[in-house]
Amino acid sequence: MPPSSGSQRILDMFNGVEVDRLPWMPITMMFAADQIGVPYGQYASDYRTLVEAQLVTAERFDFDHVSCISDPAREAADCGARVQFFPDQPPTADEVHSLLAEKTKLTGLRVPDPLGGGRMHDRVRAAALFRERVGGEKLIEGWVEGPCAEAADLRGINRLMTDFFDDPPFVRDLFEFCLDLALQFAQAQVAAGAELIGVGDAAASLVGPQIYQEFVLPYERRMVEALHAMGARVRLHICGNIGRIVEHIGTLGCEMVDIDSMVPLAKCREAMGPEQILAGNIDPVQVLRAGTPESVMQALSECRRQAGLQYIVAAGCEVPRDTPEANVRAMGSFARQSR
Repeated sequence: MPPSSGSQRILDMFNGVEVDRLPWMPITMMFAADQIGVPYGQYASDYRTLVEAQLVTAERFDFDHVSCISDPAREAADCGARVQFFPDQPPTADEVHSLLAEKTKLTGLRVPDPLGGGRMHDRVRAAALFRERVGGEKLIEGWVEGPCAEAADLRGINRLMTDFFDDPPFVRDLFEFCLDLALQFAQAQVAAGAELIGVGDAAASLVGPQIYQEFVLPYERRMVEALHAMGARVRLHICGNIGRIVEHIGTLGCEMVDIDSMVPLAKCREAMGPEQILAGNIDPVQVLRAGTPESVMQALSECRRQAGLQYIVAAGCEVPRDTPEANVRAMGSFARQSR
């Protein structure tokens, strides 16, 4: 089989077409910034820097995709939330002084224009520049926050966790707002050139199966359906231990689901069925950052054994910034040697 472009390879797997080798789609953010020697604060605030770092990293390690991902605080910042910025660390929403610490503020909150010149617009510009630079060669991945993660950014995660019990109607109103926010942001990225939308919903790993099924799952399902309707493919990324909710996640219809290192891929395969494409799930710190090329290859071989044919090479979460390049190259070598 002749070699495919990275973009075509991923799309072929999504479409159930035989691939020449396994797709290779690690999440790199701080690692990518370090590849071009820029502080992370610049990477997260200037789309041109982000694009250059992603392109250099993708070329250097032969990734099949490039990504607009940088931090989870873009939507919250444009909504007016207090966000802390750092010279060489990711921006973060201020948990103590969250925008919706007072719940009544939700009624007056409006979805900001994703093309209004704010942090969301910066990400949209990244997608457009990716299309100009590598459209058709590398799959272009946009990114939005999932309903639970965005609600936590706006309300504060500790407050949200008690709201599930104390004020369910407010949670549903908040999730409606977050869904609308994510879809308008995603639509702008798709129009600019994103072919795959990553949905980061890390806070969902902190709730049990009953709360997930009652509150989170319906909004994630509506999000996935709406993203498909706008022509995007979906990558669901929920950091942490999702072992209690994997069966529900398998019903969402995402093209690919990232699995963090806490959950065996065999359990996910059993819960989600043979057709769900899984990505991951080697431990980003103990195996990827602190291991050797040999131990990385061994761990990926076990991942592939558990996941089966529907598998994309990646770590359990973001590639840590000080990971030895030889270990990252080992991941790429595994992808190139596998079908």
